[in-house]
Amino acid sequence: MTITTRTIAKFQRNFETKIDQIKASDHYQKLLAMPPLKRWTIVVGLFLLSQLVVFGGLYLVFGKIVVIGFIASILAGLATGLGALPALIFKNISKNLFNSMLGAAAGVMLAATAFSLLVPGMTYGNSVWPGKGIYIVAFGMLLGAVFLHYADRQLPHVHLDSISDVHLTSLKKVWLFIIAITIHNFPEGMSVGVSFGSGEMKNGVVLAVAIALQNLPEGLAVALPLVGLGYNKWRAVGIGTLTGLVEPVGGLLGITMVTIFEPVLPIAMGFAAGAMLFVISEEIIPETHSDGRSRYATFALMIGFIIMMILDNMLG
Repeated sequence: MTITTRTIAKFQRNFETKIDQIKASDHYQKLLAMPPLKRWTIVVGLFLLSQLVVFGGLYLVFGKIVVIGFIASILAGLATGLGALPALIFKNISKNLFNSMLGAAAGVMLAATAFSLLVPGMTYGNSVWPGKGIYIVAFGMLLGAVFLHYADRQLPHVHLDSISDVHLTSLKKVWLFIIAITIHNFPEGMSVGVSFGSGEMKNGVVLAVAIALQNLPEGLAVALPLVGLGYNKWRAVGIGTLTGLVEPVGGLLGITMVTIFEPVLPIAMGFAAGAMLFVISEEIIPETHSDGRSRYATFALMIGFIIMMILDNMLG
């Protein structure tokens, strides 16, 4: 699917118009007119009330494990904002450092996919369909890969290696890249939810940590080009954070789906694994070698894999 500069400009205008409409509303103006202490008390109070309604409803309907899984997917998604924070200080970072960060992220995701999705997925598959667990999970993996392949074809975006040099990046490419990051964050959040939905707290925690670590360089990859193109630094960090907030949506979908329909758990775990492997092979590893072979990225991948392997063993 092709996309024009006019379409990107329209998307940006609509986004900025919504922000302006919120700022111009009577409720927002009344809030700004309040003394700071009263204003922040109301904001924090409303936020806590909303969280009480959301998490209380989830707990009453689905139980404790769903609430924990949802919180974990939120924290994993917010890691994009944490990763974007260096953009407040730097406009660019060393290519070797960035490649190493991405390589470590790939290693972390590979280990989490193997130990927290595929292995338990086959175990659950064998319990539902004796002797056929590996085939059920393999089918789910292919579904996950095909899903992301279709999303890549249908939704306009660019790949990581297209924005390697922020000085040569167009605003159109940056926003297309932001769309790509958002697309890929959905199945990552879903994988966290599916892991918690299995009832195995350890697998869910390991996978949430892996996704959070992987989101750090993604947040930086979103924020730095925006800063390089003149965006306000805090706005750039905010946009980087928002790209990760689609993960709780995927997490909630994954955890509720496998909680309600337990027999789909092995397929769902395979689906999440296939989607994550697709992202690693299609996006992360090619970027780390976009300028030729990168030994830094290779060793970083191995270190990331080893760290998650040790973490999985410790929590086991």
